[in-house]
Amino acid sequence: MIREQRLAVSIFSIGMIALGILSVISRDFAYTWQPVPQFHPGRDILAVICGVFMIAASMALLFRSTASIAARAMFVYLLAWMCLKLPAIFIAPQIEGVWLGLGELGMLFAGGWVLLAQSSEVEGSAFFSKLSGRRGIRIAQIIFGLAVIPVGVAHIVYLSITTSLVPTWLPFRTALAWITGAGQVACGLGILFGVLPQAAAYIETGMLALFGFLVWGPDTWFSSMPKMAGSPAGPRFPLTAFLITWVIGASALLIAKNSVSAASSSEKLVRE
Repeated sequence: MIREQRLAVSIFSIGMIALGILSVISRDFAYTWQPVPQFHPGRDILAVICGVFMIAASMALLFRSTASIAARAMFVYLLAWMCLKLPAIFIAPQIEGVWLGLGELGMLFAGGWVLLAQSSEVEGSAFFSKLSGRRGIRIAQIIFGLAVIPVGVAHIVYLSITTSLVPTWLPFRTALAWITGAGQVACGLGILFGVLPQAAAYIETGMLALFGFLVWGPDTWFSSMPKMAGSPAGPRFPLTAFLITWVIGASALLIAKNSVSAASSSEKLVRE
C-alpha cells in the first residue's frame, strides 16, 4: 500500500482483527451484521474459521509482500458477507431496516474494494485487473455513496430509536438524530455524484467515529443494561457494534483518501 494509505489500512486491519478475535472467542458470527443462517452441527466451527481468516487476512494487509493477495481474499470475503443480506431484500423490501443492514455492509465492502483497487500487483490477474486502478476506485466510490444513503434515511425513519442512542448528556437529541441522518444522506450523494467527494467522505468518517465512541463506546461494554432495547445483555453486542462502526469508518477513510471529483475520474477513465 502506498504511504498515504497506511493509516487507513491499519485502522481497517485493526478493526477486522478485533472482529475476528471476537468471533473466535464467542464461536459465533457478528449478530445481525453477519446474518449466517442457523444450522447444526458445524456452525460454531465455521464461525471460528471465519474469525481466523479475518485475523490472518487483516494482518497480511499490513505487509507489502502479502498485501495484494490479502486484498483479493478480503474482497471476496466481504462480497460474500454483503450477500448474506440479499435474501432479506427480496423477502421484505418495504422495510427500511433491511436496506439499513445492506447499506452498512455495502459501505464495508466498498472499503474492501478500495484495498483491492490500490493493489498494483492485481494488474497481473485477468479478472482482478478489471476491478483495480482508477476504475476500481470510482466503482467503490459509487457503491459507498449508494450504501450511505439508506443508512442516513434509517436515522430519520427510526427517529425514536436513533434519539434513544444519542447520549443523554447531549442537548437537542432529536435534532441531532435528524441532522446526522440528513448529513449522511448528503455525504452519500456527494460521494456518489463526485461533488466534493473527499470532503463528504471525511465528514462521514468523522460522524462514524463519533457514533462509535459516543453511542457504542467502552462505557456500554460494561453496562448492566443493554444500550438498545431488545439487544442481548452483556458486552458482546455493544462491542460488536463498536467494531462494526470502526471498520465502516475505516472504509469511509479509505474512500476519502482516494476520492476525486466525478469529472476528474471520467477524464482518467477515458485516458485508460
